[in-house]
Amino acid sequence: MNTTEIGTTARRTRTVTERDIALFTEITGDRNPIHYDDALARSSRFGGVVVQGGVTSGLLNALVAEQLPGPGSVFLEVGWHFRAPVRPGDVITAQATVTALRADKPLTWLAVQVSNQLGTTVLDGSAVVWRDPVVAAASNGAPHHPAGAGPAGFAIERKHQ
Repeated sequence: MNTTEIGTTARRTRTVTERDIALFTEITGDRNPIHYDDALARSSRFGGVVVQGGVTSGLLNALVAEQLPGPGSVFLEVGWHFRAPVRPGDVITAQATVTALRADKPLTWLAVQVSNQLGTTVLDGSAVVWRDPVVAAASNGAPHHPAGAGPAGFAIERKHQ
C-alpha cells in the first residue's frame, strides 16, 4: 500500500560540478565534446559547455529513491523534456509532486521539474514509480542516508486535504 498523499511535494538541491561530468562520462562513456570542449561548445547553439542530461535527471533518481516515495522506489516510466542547458556551477533543484496513486498497488504518479538557480525550468515532465513494500517497510518510511550522508539539500511538503 502507498501512504503518500496526492499533492505531496519533495525537493532536492545540488550544485553541478565539472567532476559530475567526468564521473558520468566514466560510468556511461558519453564523451560528447559539448560536455568538454569549451571553444567548440561556445560556438554551438548552447553557447558553452553543458552538463549531460543524465546528470540533470539523476537528481530526480535521488529524490525518488530517498524522499518521495522513498527507499525501494524505482521508475517504471518517465516522460522528461529538457528545456534549457545546465552548466557546471549551476545550482539545480529537482521537484516531484504526487498527482495520482493506486490504492491496491505501491504505484505513484509524479509531476517532475528541475530548475536552476535563476528559476529557469531545465527539465519537466512526469514519472510513474513503483515502491517495493519490503524495502519501504524496512526503512519505516524514512529517507535512507548511508554513513556520512546527511539530509541537507532536500525537503518534503505534505498537502493536507
